[in-house]
Amino acid sequence: MKIFIIGGKAKSGKTTFGELLRDNLKEYGYKPCVMQITEPLYSYARNYFEYDIEKDEKPREFLQKMGIEIIREKLNKPNFLLNRLKEDIEILSNFFDTFIITDARLINEFTNLKKTYTNVTTIKIERKNYYTELSESEKNHITETEIDTFDNFDYKVINSGYSSLEEQAKEIVKKENKK
Repeated sequence: MKIFIIGGKAKSGKTTFGELLRDNLKEYGYKPCVMQITEPLYSYARNYFEYDIEKDEKPREFLQKMGIEIIREKLNKPNFLLNRLKEDIEILSNFFDTFIITDARLINEFTNLKKTYTNVTTIKIERKNYYTELSESEKNHITETEIDTFDNFDYKVINSGYSSLEEQAKEIVKKENKK
């Protein structure tokens, strides 16, 4: 089983890059699955807080509060989302051989998954000079800042446009397939 963990700030292109990896992996015969660590948070937002998925808005303030302030700090469950992700991987590994996690933001997410699984590739994606509409508190939240203090990535991807992402995804899959 192969796992790719993609991390980066809001709107850096993590999901797009994950989809490009998935498409390239399929060309090599892999059965990839794109996943998010935060899926349980989105489920809470949709099912209990009237988040409208059709509007494709990200309830960032809710996600940050629920994930960090409530689950991680108040309830002292720092690995809750990771444990749920690992359970999903265990179940879905009956159908897929490769997992692409597109929303890592915290150091523990990278280090914990690397300790758990033997075949993990970490990727940081950056989008230079991109204006974000996040509020100041959202921009300064740990989920936006902690990744800047971690530098142990297998690959760093610069998002300078879709075609650039396509080329970098192809190159990473090509290199990883040779291992």
